[in-house]
Amino acid sequence: MQVDGIHHISTMTADGRAATDFVTGVLGLRLAAKTVNQDAPDMYHLFFTDEDASAGSDLTMFESRGLPRGRAGAGMVHRIGFRVADPAAIAFWEQRLTRHGLSHHREGGALVFADPEGLTFELVVDDSGDPPLRARHPQIPEDVALRGFDGVRTYSRVPDRSAAVLTDVLGARPLADADDGPTATGSDVAAAGGDRTPDGDPPSAPTVLQRFDLRSDRRGGLVTLDAAPAARPLPGAGTVHHVAFGIRQADYEAWLPRIEGAGLQTSGLVDRFYFHSIYAREPGGVLYEWATDEPGFEARNPREEWGVKTILPPWLEEHRSRIEATLQPIPNPREEWDPEFVAAG
Repeated sequence: MQVDGIHHISTMTADGRAATDFVTGVLGLRLAAKTVNQDAPDMYHLFFTDEDASAGSDLTMFESRGLPRGRAGAGMVHRIGFRVADPAAIAFWEQRLTRHGLSHHREGGALVFADPEGLTFELVVDDSGDPPLRARHPQIPEDVALRGFDGVRTYSRVPDRSAAVLTDVLGARPLADADDGPTATGSDVAAAGGDRTPDGDPPSAPTVLQRFDLRSDRRGGLVTLDAAPAARPLPGAGTVHHVAFGIRQADYEAWLPRIEGAGLQTSGLVDRFYFHSIYAREPGGVLYEWATDEPGFEARNPREEWGVKTILPPWLEEHRSRIEATLQPIPNPREEWDPEFVAAG
């Protein structure tokens, strides 16, 4: 059984409308679905993707209105990596982030920045050989657009045990010594929007412990284990809820005994409407999901409804009026696009 890199990454936001403005307006991703958290239907679950809603490009956000800002710590993903084509694309994004008033800095060849809630990203030059997963945006030329996920960086409480799950359960391949990866200084993290300690001091630089490549014959992605900071984690707005890895539909049920056989407590098999999932928390504290590519977004909803209609799974449809009354309106981000640009696509 193969793992097709990263399937999606789910995060928390206090304001889904502002988050949509950032992810679509600044990063240039497509709002592919406005739906709800199936476990808490009064909460938006927003899906931002490439043009085709491909696994490997899917940044999702749970909205909890007024949620206090969080802080990444032990047992959490603390940075999301996206690919771009080349150094010229990095230069484009430096200029674009500056125009939008967002602090950023270089770490080696990577460009590091944070969204307005402190969720940290890095852009890296794509040497994966994977097909690029790009969305269309009138202000972002195709040759510099984001090309899908590169990977995640995590803080593990028990890195040796986290590493064992990555290699023995997920089949990841350890990469070269951690010292070959860039790290940030405390001032760099603060400048990029990183959270400060309770005393107001910048956090110390993360120490890279080990990097892993999750790669199949379809696509791949990286997981980096970093030494956890001393400050305790605070789940909240601007933090990652979980990371999902891609698996094949044909292998879906077979993954459950494999995961449970490694001693991990799972959710069992879960139908998430767009895909099928299994959840388990790895020993270092990070919540993992195994998610299939099928049935996919287009199998569930026509493209003309993507980002327009609030989509509910069939078992929640009878509650639509009550659910929609609890959600703030989020307009289709493409409504104000130049019609000629839309037609050209």
